[in-house]
Amino acid sequence: MERFWLKSYPSAVPHDVDWTQYSSLVHLIEEAFTKYRDRKAYVGLGKEISFGEVDEKSKALAAFLQSKGLQKGDRVAIMMPNVLQYPVAIAGVLRAGLVVVNVNPLYTPRELEHQLEDSGAKAIIILENFAHTLQQIVSHTQVKEVVLASMGDLLGFPKGGVVNFVVRHVKKMVPSFELANVTRFNEALSEGARQTLRPVQIGQEDPAFLQYTGGTTGVSKGATLVHRNVIANVLQSEAWMQPAVHDPKKPAPPEQLITVCALPLYHIFALTVCCLLGMRTGGLNILIVNPRDLPALIKELRPYKINMFPAVNTLYNALAHNEEFAKLDFSGLRVSNGGGMAVQKAVADRWLQVTGCPICEGYGLSETSPSAICNPTDTAEYSGTIGLPLPSTEIAILDDDGNLVPLGERGEIAIRGPQVMAGYWNRPEETAKVMTADGFFKSGDIGVMDERGYVKIVDRKKDMILVSGFNVYPNEVEEVVATHPGVLEVAAVGVPDEHSGEAVKIFVVRKDPGLTERDLLGFCAENLTGYKRPRHVEFRAELPKTNVGKILRRELRDEALKKAA
Repeated sequence: MERFWLKSYPSAVPHDVDWTQYSSLVHLIEEAFTKYRDRKAYVGLGKEISFGEVDEKSKALAAFLQSKGLQKGDRVAIMMPNVLQYPVAIAGVLRAGLVVVNVNPLYTPRELEHQLEDSGAKAIIILENFAHTLQQIVSHTQVKEVVLASMGDLLGFPKGGVVNFVVRHVKKMVPSFELANVTRFNEALSEGARQTLRPVQIGQEDPAFLQYTGGTTGVSKGATLVHRNVIANVLQSEAWMQPAVHDPKKPAPPEQLITVCALPLYHIFALTVCCLLGMRTGGLNILIVNPRDLPALIKELRPYKINMFPAVNTLYNALAHNEEFAKLDFSGLRVSNGGGMAVQKAVADRWLQVTGCPICEGYGLSETSPSAICNPTDTAEYSGTIGLPLPSTEIAILDDDGNLVPLGERGEIAIRGPQVMAGYWNRPEETAKVMTADGFFKSGDIGVMDERGYVKIVDRKKDMILVSGFNVYPNEVEEVVATHPGVLEVAAVGVPDEHSGEAVKIFVVRKDPGLTERDLLGFCAENLTGYKRPRHVEFRAELPKTNVGKILRRELRDEALKKAA
C-alpha cells in the first residue's frame, strides 16, 4: 500500500529500519554489554549497576537455568516489580535460549494459575513478597523450579540486609509461604557462575516473550513476540526519538540518556521503550518500584537530570500537580512518551507548563511489541491525535468487512509491520480472528486517518455508548470533562436508559472539593451536543486502575449495570 504519511515525517527519521542487523535479541543485548561495559545501566532504590555487572549476573543466571534441565524454547515466568533483578532475569532467560513470560506481581491466585498453565512455564523467578500467591496454585502448573528474589538481593552490604529486614519485619510485606524446589536469587547466581553457559542457536523467528493481554476482553491470551518483533520495535522507537534527542534548538544531548522507568517492566511499553531500548543505546534506566508512591519516586529522580519519561496519562497528571515534582530540574528532558491510554489535553498542557517538555502521544498494543503509531517527537504542542505510523509500519482503517474506508471516515485500526506478533500462544482460532489474509493485525480500536497520515483514536468498539441510535465515544466525553478546572480525573461509561437505550454516566475525582454535579452538567451542556451529554454524575475519591495506571472503565460499567439491575 502507498505510505503517503511519509511526507509528514521529520527529516531526521528514516522511512524504514533494518531489523536484520541483529540475529536475535541476545545479539543486541550482548553487543550492549561489550560496547557499554563500564557504564551504569540501571539504578534502583539508590543502587547503580553497570552493563558489565548485568552481563556477568545474567550469564550466571542463564547457566543456572540450563543446569536445571531447561531446554531451548521452554518458558520462564518473571513475577517482580521494577527491581534490579528484573533486567538481569530478562537477559538471563533470553541468553539461555528460553522464553520470558512477564507476569503482573499483583495477580490473584486465579489469574496467576491461568497464565502459568496457559504458557506452560516450567520455572518462575519471583519476588518473595508474592510467593504466597504462587504457593496456592503451583501444584496445578508445570512449574518445577522457583528462583526466589528479595528486595535487597543486589543492593550490596549492608543496605541489602537492612532493606530485607524492613520489608519483612517492619513493613511486613512478605506473607508467610511454603514452596518446594526453591533457590534464592543470589544462590542461583553463585551456582551459575561456577558453570559454563552453553551457546544456543537463536533465530529471529524464535519466540522471545509471551506478553499476556490484560484479559479485559475475555480470557487473557499470550501474544507470541518473536525476537524479530522486539528488535524491530526497539529500532523503530530509537529512530522515532531522534528529532527530540538531537534537537538543534537545544544543547547537544548527553553521552548517556537517562530514562525514568516508572512503568512496570512486565508491561510491554516499559519492556521495549525502557529496558531494551536502554540496552541498545547504552542508556541509564531509573527503576521505580512503586510509581504510586510519589514522594519515593521524586526522591529517586532528584539526583539525576532526566532525558526521557515514558508514562500514562494518570501518572503525568499526578506528577504535574505535585509541588515537589515541579521543583526538579527538567532542563535535560527531551522526550515524554504518552501511551497506554488517551492523553488528555488538560494533562498535556499542565505537563508542558511544569516541565517545558510536550507529551508525545503514541499508540500500540502487546500484539505490536508495542509501538505502531506516534506523534513526531519534534512536535511542540498537544495534537489530539496518536500521530503517524512508525518506520516500516503500515496502517489501514477498515470497515466491518475488512475493506479500506475513505480518509476521514471511522473504521478499525489495522497494523502491518515487523513488530506485529506471530500470533496468540496456542490459540490459532483467536489469531485468525485478528489477522487479515494480507497480514494486518486488527486492533479492535476505532480510529480515523487524515490526509497527512495522522490517526485519531475514537474508541474501542466495545466502549462505544449507543444513545438513541447515535454513537457516543467515551474518550470525547472524558476529554471535555477533564478540561474543567475542578476535575482531576474522569471516566465515562454507558448505563441503561429506558428512553434512549443507553445514557452517558461520568465518574469524577474532584480537584476542587466544591465542584457540584450542576457545575459539571452545565459545563458539558456548553461543550457537548445533546446526546453526548452525561445524564449521571458520580463523585469518587479515586477511580479503579490497572497497575500501569489505566482507568478501568469496564469495572465502573459493571458496577453501574449491577446498580441498574
